[in-house]
Amino acid sequence: MDGAWIALALSLKVAGWATALNLLLGVGVGYAMARRRWPGRELLDALLTLPMVMPPTVLGYYLLVLLGSHGPLGAWLLQHFGIRLIFTWQAAVIAATVVSFPLVFKAARAAFETVDAEQQDAARTLGIGNAGVFFRVTLPLAWHSILAGLLLAFARALGEFGATLMVAGSIAGKTQTLSIAVYEAVQAGQDDTANLLVALTSITCMAVLLASSRLLRSPLASRAARR
Repeated sequence: MDGAWIALALSLKVAGWATALNLLLGVGVGYAMARRRWPGRELLDALLTLPMVMPPTVLGYYLLVLLGSHGPLGAWLLQHFGIRLIFTWQAAVIAATVVSFPLVFKAARAAFETVDAEQQDAARTLGIGNAGVFFRVTLPLAWHSILAGLLLAFARALGEFGATLMVAGSIAGKTQTLSIAVYEAVQAGQDDTANLLVALTSITCMAVLLASSRLLRSPLASRAARR
């Protein structure tokens, strides 16, 4: 049973890091896509959303080619910094980040597009700079929807299996996350362990989904959606 709790702790660690990275990447890219128009923007949007619909094993293969010791990024990291990412928990974080990124990106873009431009213009007339407008006006108005996207991304990262298995493997205590541990327990005929892991995963994901739904039904989110 100790292995189940270790897998849970590792899964929470991986999902937490992936969510933190997506907070920066998803919000930044979502804001840029919502505020600026250029040729090919919708094509870029489709490419950024692709991990949401692409089979996880295919995505894992692309990451393996990119991050492997002979891949462009993996070879560069190994040569210049001595860093080998494959079969580490950091590789699991990268896989979870890529897979869950569209959930934050799409939520952030939609939220920023619903923010009233007149409120932002009014703040600028008061002498507030662009950074101040973003942190004091735009982000507070869009925050509920973004937080809902982050919660969904956390749940997605927590349950990630295919891409993680491709790039991080299943090393007990090091890279074996909850979903991989369930697979290994079923394969080994360890029904008690599998049942515990499934229960832990289900309860955690259900709690995140309920919190996300409550945020989307909040008064601020409802007013933003009507604009």
